[in-house]
Amino acid sequence: MSGKILVVDDDFSARKLTVEFLTEHGYPVVGATDGRAALESIAQAPPDLILLDVRMPGLDGFEVCRRLKDQPETRLIPVVLLTALADTQDRVRGLEAGADDFLSKPVDRNELLARVRSLLHVKSFTDELERAESVVFTLARSIEEKDAYTEGHCERLACMSALLGEQMNLPAEQVAALRRGGIVHDIGKVGIPDSVLLKPGRLNLMEWRIMQQHPVIGERICAPLKSFKLVLPIIRHHHERFDGSGYPDGLAGERIPLTARILQVVDVYDALVTRRPYKPPYPPDEAVEVIISETTRGWWDREVVAEFRRFLAMRREPLAPEPQLGASAAVI
Repeated sequence: MSGKILVVDDDFSARKLTVEFLTEHGYPVVGATDGRAALESIAQAPPDLILLDVRMPGLDGFEVCRRLKDQPETRLIPVVLLTALADTQDRVRGLEAGADDFLSKPVDRNELLARVRSLLHVKSFTDELERAESVVFTLARSIEEKDAYTEGHCERLACMSALLGEQMNLPAEQVAALRRGGIVHDIGKVGIPDSVLLKPGRLNLMEWRIMQQHPVIGERICAPLKSFKLVLPIIRHHHERFDGSGYPDGLAGERIPLTARILQVVDVYDALVTRRPYKPPYPPDEAVEVIISETTRGWWDREVVAEFRRFLAMRREPLAPEPQLGASAAVI
């Protein structure tokens, strides 16, 4: 299995031998003399695998690895640390920096080849998953673009929901699910006829029942993606209500996943502060009052609404768009 490999080592002889060996086995390989040169090379053309010496002048291998794993664009590139040290502490430092594997110098060629093949195999599956997710996100945005009133809604919802989740000290994986859920929560509308989805007036009973199926359709679309395990409850349940009067399952109270409860409050707020065909935009303070009123009626989680009010109060610049830029689909 082919894949571009970056070999980073300040020792010219060691680097040359590794590059030549991997090239002989059919891999496209480039070299870098130190940590800074490696980061520059990765920024220009990200490799599929990095063999990274630990002891280098300037930025050492630990720091380069940490920087790569801190960035969403590069964190999934496998990094193998090459070290002449057998010290357990160095291994621990490497793991803390995010290293995927270790090889001791001098490197055994058979072991090197086996590790390269294994990690490139894993990387190919990661790339396939990323491509599948990209298709899903593109589909979700194409649905949003059908209606000028929903322009920018998904991005706003993803941003605000994730920030609110962080404020509420949710685990990082749930914050990530909120960010993804903000983009794809209404992807099921791809299965709703445009005559219903884009109808300017009130839906009749039959049309309303059709519309209520979009969370189920959305969950079905995204279910094959294992990386969406925490996103699926958001997609399915973001139209439930705390008193059990929502859809599609009529869940009530804490049976509704917390991430869905967070996203739905942000969704309603965005719907209120943006222009819709049937209403002008609400000023932010009035939108909050509407949400409080609906919470009193039993629709939304009081604790989430209280956190959201604190979230809005702490922000110097509102995340809500200018009234003419779009709207939420929360009311449907």
